[in-house]
Amino acid sequence: MLTSQDQQLIENKGITPQMIEGQIERFKNGFPHLRIHSVATVDNGIKRLNEKDIAHYIKLWREAQLAGVTVEKFVPASGAASRMFKNMFAFTTSGRTVPETDFEKTYFNGINHFAFFQPLNKACERLYNAPIPQLVEEGKYVDIVKAMLEKDGLNYGFLPKALLLFHKAAGGGIHTSLEEHLEEGAQYATNSRREVNIHFTVSPEHRKLFEKTLKAKLSTMEQVWGVKYNVSMSEQKQSTDTIAVNLDNTPYRNEAGELLFRPAGHGALIENLNEQDADVIFVKNIDNVVPLRLRNTTIRYKKAIAGYLIDVQRHIAKHIATLDKGANANELKNILKFVENRLCTHNEATAQMSEDELANYLRGKLNRPIRVCGMVLNEGEPGGGPYLAYNSDGSYSPQILEAAQIDENDPAAVELMQRGTHFNPVDLVCYIKDYKGEKFDLKKFVDANTGLISMKSTGGVEIKALELPGLWNGSMSDWNTIFIEVPIETFNPVKTVNDLLRPQHQ
Repeated sequence: MLTSQDQQLIENKGITPQMIEGQIERFKNGFPHLRIHSVATVDNGIKRLNEKDIAHYIKLWREAQLAGVTVEKFVPASGAASRMFKNMFAFTTSGRTVPETDFEKTYFNGINHFAFFQPLNKACERLYNAPIPQLVEEGKYVDIVKAMLEKDGLNYGFLPKALLLFHKAAGGGIHTSLEEHLEEGAQYATNSRREVNIHFTVSPEHRKLFEKTLKAKLSTMEQVWGVKYNVSMSEQKQSTDTIAVNLDNTPYRNEAGELLFRPAGHGALIENLNEQDADVIFVKNIDNVVPLRLRNTTIRYKKAIAGYLIDVQRHIAKHIATLDKGANANELKNILKFVENRLCTHNEATAQMSEDELANYLRGKLNRPIRVCGMVLNEGEPGGGPYLAYNSDGSYSPQILEAAQIDENDPAAVELMQRGTHFNPVDLVCYIKDYKGEKFDLKKFVDANTGLISMKSTGGVEIKALELPGLWNGSMSDWNTIFIEVPIETFNPVKTVNDLLRPQHQ
């Protein structure tokens, strides 16, 4: 039963009572597992480009840029970096004074190799009147970590990853991951006027820090790269927050009797993506960047998958035009071959369809947003992977799935998952307009049955939280999806602070 206070709270958020009722039903009934046809591999669902292909698609992308295609780079950057420092937070509260775990030893053995070493050293001198080497000699390891994490020092435990110093740059500078994304944009995401449109999703509490950093950096970067940056920002919408419940699926209330709402995961960002107006949008996580000297492979493949996207979009527009004028049997056969071979979408029922039914089926499959997804060989990183999964109409098509979407009690499904060869590094390039140049409403292509229920705690109480379909799995479930193999060198995430000690980030 919602109180008047509850009603006011949800109204302020833009949430309706019906939405809450639907979420509670989800907690009670859960989400259905997806039925998998097969794992996507280079023999079945993932395209591997040869050198000739790469050169061809890079040329197509360059021609599209010069011809005036509108381009944007979309970077989810709203998350705080606190999880990146989980191990170091634990060290400060462990009661120990010297590093004992392998993680802690790695951190201190490599501390002078972090890009933020000099700022951290200055923070230590300011706070403790001693540089890091002296503090190490005196066994004051916890003080050093606190200078990195806490507000009086670098405040890294509470800043977003975008504003952390990631890399030493050419000429003695130091770059945040935000700056690395700005540089990347200049290298593959310019339009015909040498403009770089880049959009960051940010949290409200960090927005001013983003603006301050951009104000300090953009002018110099524009001069260095010979571009004009158009940077925009948005925040995850409160209307996408989901209610938290107790273990018995009743709404959780705190001691003051207030309902608790939680951000619904990165899938909520489909709302933010839906507000963008470019033809082509590159999507990449904030922490997957490398220094300039190691970026050539990344840039090359970004251009190649963008060119592949342009090629597919043009074929789709041509095929829909053929359907518009009334395709004959032979033309329908050719279009079906394209859907099966280029879009890897299959449906056994097409063999029994009349020409009118087949034309309607093909139109439905073609007229939707497109994404080309880079896939890397799986080297044990946690996360989603590429599959061919069944849709509600009986067809199966490429999908990015998380482990939680697969029925762990189904031996066949588990075996399929274990046979996966590739991993989703979140390396997407998207076309979000239809064949007439009109924007799709991306919310119409979300599979609402692909969310996730997870266990959390608040104030020492266990609760259940609901995540909306993820941005690159359920929220893009009904897009045309193409998987292309990209080199592992293009995937360099920073999940923990010690990842910054890897050779790719030095």
